[in-house]
Amino acid sequence: MNILLTGKNGQVGFELQRALAPLGTVHAVGSADCDLSDANALRALIQSVKPQLIVNPAAYTAVDRAESEKEKARAVNTVAPGVMGEEAESLGAAVIHFSTDYVFDGNQATPYKESDAVGPQSVYGQTKLDGERALAQATPHHVILRTSWVVGAHGGNFAKTMLRLAAERDELKVVADQFGAPTSAALLADVTAHLARQLQREGTNAFPFGTYHLAAGGETSWHEYARFVIGEAVKAGKAIKATPERVLPIPASAYPTPAKRPQNSRMDTSLFQSTFGLQLPHWQQGVSHILQQIL
Repeated sequence: MNILLTGKNGQVGFELQRALAPLGTVHAVGSADCDLSDANALRALIQSVKPQLIVNPAAYTAVDRAESEKEKARAVNTVAPGVMGEEAESLGAAVIHFSTDYVFDGNQATPYKESDAVGPQSVYGQTKLDGERALAQATPHHVILRTSWVVGAHGGNFAKTMLRLAAERDELKVVADQFGAPTSAALLADVTAHLARQLQREGTNAFPFGTYHLAAGGETSWHEYARFVIGEAVKAGKAIKATPERVLPIPASAYPTPAKRPQNSRMDTSLFQSTFGLQLPHWQQGVSHILQQIL
């Protein structure tokens, strides 16, 4: 299988290089190889590689900066997926594209299903939703995987930030009224490889294309997540000033940001699990594995 992978230096892209390697030839590109905000360059890349599968974890993910860099966010998050869909359709290829819980308003009391009404509250969320629609309009041969709270051993993320701050400060204040499931980049990559193998085996006619929610099992708050990460570091013997009991809960209103964050980032993954016959492990399992690598 000939695969084009974007965002090779990101958390998920880094893991995808490993996970997709056994399936064929992986042409992995980063922003230095192809600027996804340049639609013509992206088209030229796809036409030269002629992939059977495009895997797109790349995105403009600077959520707050997107509020003032709308055009750049739109170019990467909206226009690029549409271009990928158009080129894939002309090649008879398929696209696996990653999206986000930010397409919802985050106010629902229960975990979000694929059928729930969307309502992005930020430029980032709106451009990602528009990207889903652009891809879906360009080709029926797409899988959109909405995920949230991604964490990996490679790249920057919340867990690494908490470990750094806990080593520097005597006390931390972390938002306690936003909920989700930290999802391992390695899990996302391994699951994507499973989908790619199924596509390779079944072909585009039999494969269940569509939009799916994909996140680790269980749920937590940012506050409890921080306490868990720091607790693991203490167990590992790391020099920590702000121990778990010194991580204090605060409301999101006490930490204002340019872009509004969803209060509820919980994803109902039952459709994904039943369609593909996969069980998604509890979030602590993935986070523990990552912490073993970085501590």
